[in-house]
Amino acid sequence: MTSLPAPSQLPPRPRLVDREAAIAELEALREDTTDAPITALITGSVGVGKSVLALSWAHMIRSHYPDGQLYAELRGHSDGAPASPQEVLGDFLHALGIPAELIPGDTAQRAALYRTVTHDQRLLVVLDDAFTAAQVRPLLPASPASITVVTSRYRLAGLVVQGARGVYIDRFDAAASLALLRDALGSDRLDRQLEAAAELVELCMRLPLALSVAAARLAGRPSWPIRAMVTALAEEQQALTIGDDVALRSALDLSYRALRPETARLYRLLALVPGSTFGGDAAAALAGIPRVEARRLLGELTDANLLTDISDGRCRFHHALVRLHAAQLVEAEDQREGAEGRLLAWYLATAARAERQLRPYRTGLPRDAEPSPAEPTDFGGPQDALGWLESERTNLSAAVTLAHARGREVMAWQLADAMWPLFLYMGHHVERVGVEETGLAAARAAGDLYGEAKMLNRLGLSLNDLGRYDDAVARFDEALEIWRRLGEREREAGSLRRLGLVAAGRGDRDAAIAGFTASIGIFRELGADRKAALGLIDLAGVLVTQGRGPDAVIHLEQARGLLRGVDDLYNRARVGILLGYAQVDHEQADRELRSALEMMNRLGSSVGRAAALEGLGELAQRTGRPEEACHCYEMALEVLGEAKSATYLRLRGRLDHLS
Repeated sequence: MTSLPAPSQLPPRPRLVDREAAIAELEALREDTTDAPITALITGSVGVGKSVLALSWAHMIRSHYPDGQLYAELRGHSDGAPASPQEVLGDFLHALGIPAELIPGDTAQRAALYRTVTHDQRLLVVLDDAFTAAQVRPLLPASPASITVVTSRYRLAGLVVQGARGVYIDRFDAAASLALLRDALGSDRLDRQLEAAAELVELCMRLPLALSVAAARLAGRPSWPIRAMVTALAEEQQALTIGDDVALRSALDLSYRALRPETARLYRLLALVPGSTFGGDAAAALAGIPRVEARRLLGELTDANLLTDISDGRCRFHHALVRLHAAQLVEAEDQREGAEGRLLAWYLATAARAERQLRPYRTGLPRDAEPSPAEPTDFGGPQDALGWLESERTNLSAAVTLAHARGREVMAWQLADAMWPLFLYMGHHVERVGVEETGLAAARAAGDLYGEAKMLNRLGLSLNDLGRYDDAVARFDEALEIWRRLGEREREAGSLRRLGLVAAGRGDRDAAIAGFTASIGIFRELGADRKAALGLIDLAGVLVTQGRGPDAVIHLEQARGLLRGVDDLYNRARVGILLGYAQVDHEQADRELRSALEMMNRLGSSVGRAAALEGLGELAQRTGRPEEACHCYEMALEVLGEAKSATYLRLRGRLDHLS
């Protein structure tokens, strides 16, 4: 069984000028062997290059940490909310090979699982732009062989008390500042205009970020005298109120005024993107321009050192202060409503296309998207669609909140609903509760009973997955009442089935069977074959736990017949796995499980693969083949990774019993 590659999340290596003393201090810290994980805390004022130092050093030492490199931007000083430890832990655990459906929802549980997973690993973790020690603590790996690099404007005394070692960096001296300019402009140009360059250094207050912005503008104008930049920058600063960021603000203003009008407009509008990263398609929708033009303009902004390339054509603002600068300008110079409407419409239309790729069998309400995107984004297949949903997850969640805040209620709840395939296949249980609660509020604000009931069902499923059974029942009961008022019998049956799922989760098998049986009857009456099949699968699962294998086989064969010809490989595989447990004929059970395993392999479902392997192990154990059973259980554990979930503990128990 092939293992997942070690995570390698570091952004591209930036250019580093000077900082030899800081690098030496960091190296001494790393070589100081202790019995506890090492935490290096890089602090300093705004714009002094904390992130550049952290990333440069991380790239220097990454080979010493073969189990992977994790990176998170904690957004301590962005224009939005700081990143939550819960959100970052979910991303880290997934990167370390834990299937999303096995990642717990509670922050404390995620932190405990993270400590377990990282206990024996050699990891390098970079946490950029931290706000508080409390934000950082849950993200520290447990292994003494690991190292964490944290950057913050604050000293974070709470971390220092716990053993973090501080490395403070200040703005450049004059020599280092000139070295940065020399690196960007070349020695010949700098040496010919050394006096003007020295004045530029002081106008930029020897801040690396301000110097980088100024140097980027000069590099793009090789014939422009440095003296002209000095004059322009001095004039900009005369119009500003003196403050800590006066040099940076004036450098940004000067670079902004040098942009072509269409590039400057996109720069301003990008501050409206609800997430922290964006690609060419989103930028095109936001500005209402062709994708080719949007990508060209993003390249110009990157060349101007206002944006940074991330990967796969995605960008982010070079610094939180650069985004704030753009946000102040968009407030002053643009109509937000039209741009936000275009962006939200693109998100909804694209999410709907992804949803159709992943769930082609689904019928229901068409997605509204007005104005419709001029260049909609399409996908080559389900894998591309799921990849897009995952890469845009943070932005999509923020877009739901933005649409609701702007009174675009129908768009908000429909976007929340269109995200369902992402949550179905990737988990993100806690995050999705927030999205669906916002979607529910939006549907209610719109007075849309259909949307309200759909969001109640979505939210109920999320709460059930988190084990919040009473809350889930309350949401399903509310949805059931609305469906009955609307005369939607098929939807009513769906709520009854969901109530059966809650009863099964609680261990109330009689109530679960009653709920499933009632829903199956309505689905059959209405000719909803696929949904009847899902109810039969759920019913069979309960019967298997009761030891009623022959009864379960009858229902599973009926489900298989109803799913024949339906593009739903996942549930056809589920039928095979349950038949492997229910069949009395051992050879037939083996064939069913192996066929299901092959289907789950094609889908890439780690939980599905583990379930099929566990079934094969259980069958081998039942038929007196303990070595084969051990092999299957070990393979299932490998698929699951090091997750100490109920499934993991059950498999470990099976192995311990056999040995």
